[in-house]
Amino acid sequence: MKPYTDEPDPADGGGETPVRAAADPPGAGTTAPLADRLAAAVASVDAPDVVFAASVRGRRTLRSGGGSDATATGRQELRYEIGSASKAFAGLLLARLAASGHVPLGQPANTALFPDRPPGRDPVTLHHLITHTSGLPGLPRDLYARALPRRNTNPYAGYDARRVVEAFARARPRRPGTRWRYSNFGVAVLGHALAARTATPWDVLLHEHVLDPLGLSGTALRPGAGGGRDATGHAKDGTTPLPPLDIAGFAAAGAVRATPHDLLAFLEAHLEPDGPLADALREVRRPVLSHGRGERRQTHTLTWFQRPTPHGPAFFHCGATPGQQAFLGFQPATGFALAAVATRRYRPADPFSAEALTLLCEGP
Repeated sequence: MKPYTDEPDPADGGGETPVRAAADPPGAGTTAPLADRLAAAVASVDAPDVVFAASVRGRRTLRSGGGSDATATGRQELRYEIGSASKAFAGLLLARLAASGHVPLGQPANTALFPDRPPGRDPVTLHHLITHTSGLPGLPRDLYARALPRRNTNPYAGYDARRVVEAFARARPRRPGTRWRYSNFGVAVLGHALAARTATPWDVLLHEHVLDPLGLSGTALRPGAGGGRDATGHAKDGTTPLPPLDIAGFAAAGAVRATPHDLLAFLEAHLEPDGPLADALREVRRPVLSHGRGERRQTHTLTWFQRPTPHGPAFFHCGATPGQQAFLGFQPATGFALAAVATRRYRPADPFSAEALTLLCEGP
C-alpha cells in the first residue's frame, strides 16, 4: 500500500517517495532495544551515507553507516538535502505567521502576488496551497520540457521565482478546496505569496520565524551557506556523485538541508510546543482533512501526514532529491521523534522510507 503518491516528477523522486506498509501492522511492537533497531535499519539501506537518528523525550540515539569512507561523527555533522520534507518547515512558517496575525490562512494567493487584480471567483488560498487542495498540478506544465536535459541532476535549475509566479498566473486550478492532489507547484507558490505579502524574502522569513527561534544553526536553504559541510548525493547506482540541488524557484517546496541533530531538534519542538512557536506547533498537529477509502484513506494536518498507531497518532513526511532521501516523523504520546537520511537516489523497492515508517509506528 502507498500512503500517498506524488505527481510524476522530472527528478524521479524529487518530491515524495512511496512508502509501503510493513509486513506486520504498523506499531505491532518489538522487544529489541531502540539502538539495535536503528542499527538494523541503517544496515538495510544500501547507500554511501545513511543516518537514523531518534529522540525519546529529549534523549538522542544516532546510528550511521554506508559505503563511503566517512566516519560516524562525520556523517552526523553533514547537512543533508531533505527535499519535500522541507514542506514541514514551510507549513510551520505559515502557521506562525497566521498565529501572529501577519497572514490569514484564508487569504487568496492572488491578492498577495497580484494586488492590483481582483481575486476572482473561488480563489486559491494559502491554506489550499499548503494542504495540496489548490487544484494546481504537481508541477507547472512547461517545466517538464525544460527539466528533461537535467532530469538526473538538477531538474528545477533555471525555473526561477518569476517563472513560478507567471505559471501560477496562467494556471486554471480545478475547484480549489475540493480535491487533494500533491503539488510541489502549490507550495512553491505559497513561498512566493508569503514573501510578497510580508515584503520579506523567503529565506529571511524562514530564518526569522522558524530556524532562529528553534536554534537550528545546522540548517540552510542553499549549498555551502554558513560554512556548513553538505552531504554529496549519488545516482541510482550508488556510486556516481551528483551536484548539490539547485531548487531555483521551488525553495518553499524543497530547499532545506540540515544535520541529523537539527532535524531532531525540529521534531522535538513538535513534541513539546513551547516559546514563540507554541501555538503554531500545536496548530500543525491538528488534522484538517482526509481523503481516500478503506486502506487508502489518509489523514493530513496543515503540514504532516498522520497515521494511527497503538500509541496514538504518528506524524511524518518523506522527501527526496535527485541524489538523497529523507524521512521525518514524531509520535507525541511516547515523546518519540525519528529523522533518517540517505545519500542515494530513490529506487523502486528501496527499503529506506518503509524502514523509517515502521520504526516510527513501532515507537521507542
